[in-house]
Amino acid sequence: MRPLNRRRAMATLGAAAALLIPGVGAPRAAARIRPPLGDEFLWGVAASGFQSEGHAPDSNWTRYIASGAVEEYRDSVDFFTRYRSDIDLAARLGARVYRIGIEWARLQPQPEGWDDTAFQFYDDVIANIYAAGMRPMLTLDHWVYPGWAHQRGGWRNQGMVEDWLVNARTVVNRYASRNPLWVTFNEPVAYIGTELRIGAISPAEAPAMLDRIAQAHNEIYDVIHRYRPDAQVTSNVGYVAGAETEVNGPLMDKISAKLDFLGVDYYFAPLPETNQAVQGGTAGGPPMWELPVHPEGIYYALRHYHRLYPDRPLYVVENGIPTENGQPRPDGYARADHLRDTVYWLQRARAEGMNLIGYNYWSLTDNYEWGSYTPRFGLYTVDVATDATLARNPTDAVEAYRRIIADGGVPADYRPTRAPAPCGEVDPPESCAEPIGVAS
Repeated sequence: MRPLNRRRAMATLGAAAALLIPGVGAPRAAARIRPPLGDEFLWGVAASGFQSEGHAPDSNWTRYIASGAVEEYRDSVDFFTRYRSDIDLAARLGARVYRIGIEWARLQPQPEGWDDTAFQFYDDVIANIYAAGMRPMLTLDHWVYPGWAHQRGGWRNQGMVEDWLVNARTVVNRYASRNPLWVTFNEPVAYIGTELRIGAISPAEAPAMLDRIAQAHNEIYDVIHRYRPDAQVTSNVGYVAGAETEVNGPLMDKISAKLDFLGVDYYFAPLPETNQAVQGGTAGGPPMWELPVHPEGIYYALRHYHRLYPDRPLYVVENGIPTENGQPRPDGYARADHLRDTVYWLQRARAEGMNLIGYNYWSLTDNYEWGSYTPRFGLYTVDVATDATLARNPTDAVEAYRRIIADGGVPADYRPTRAPAPCGEVDPPESCAEPIGVAS
């Protein structure tokens, strides 16, 4: 089907095309010995509520899907009834963190009404994550809100901030004592881009949405810390290679003082034909599984935020690679090789003094990729369209990730399957001004 705009950087918020800049320095070779990431490193898996749960209540997204503009939702991969077995799959990997969403639309189906059974569902999910030896990472907003909030205007409405906070305070009150890791908003700039794509806001309203998200983040950050002063809170950014400062810089100006760690999501390099910075499929451009993937780009993303906020830990909240319906990628790059190559560059970042504390693979299972089941990111693939059993079938990356977690990384003599690309294809200008190479 038509390429999807999952993480596209929106021009209304300052997205800029990346310029190819000639290299000005020779790559620095990696040290031959890259120590494992250590016993305290937080290996994790990630999912969102709406994308994986199924049995969806009325929301902005169910209404958009009902318009017929995108693929039918069905019950996604049915995490709602299969969460125990999915949590077990993560535990068997050796994961230490399981990221989930706490769906506002499920908890508060009416403005004055709460669904106790929904809270009990999340109570049990969180209890099962802890019982399996993992720590939950709870996302308060992963791009979905109740239908009644949509009817009130969604993020076009200034009252959305207080409506959002009423729910978020309730969630924090219930779960702060469990000491999860917290994500307030998932990729706020990409969230705004998605609201633009589905027609929930106009380009003229995008700056106000950014302001409102920042206000809500800052207020709930303080609420969380009143309950638990040692809480760890972030709002993850969808890194845009070649244009990160322009795209996410305005957001960081508004919320960086209230981030306990920097949550970074990394997926794609700029499009080589146009040097266009991307966060996912581009409208009218290639589908996600054809977008350029250069795993060394994650090093530049981490270095960018390490230099901006040297006192803050870094956490890769999302990273993965898409395929079309689980088939081999056109470039032949396998999921397991991409994972191992990525971890090589994570170890390089740590060896150079970047305080990287965790990494989540996106995602444990395939799910609903904001309009389609065609893009597959899962460690376990699920064929929603043709398999009524929704079987979780392991990809080659399952055993690769299990081994990586057990060993604390890739071996010291590992060399990436995919060699670094020319600097202008990765993250210009930084990748050209200070390129990095692989040890011989």
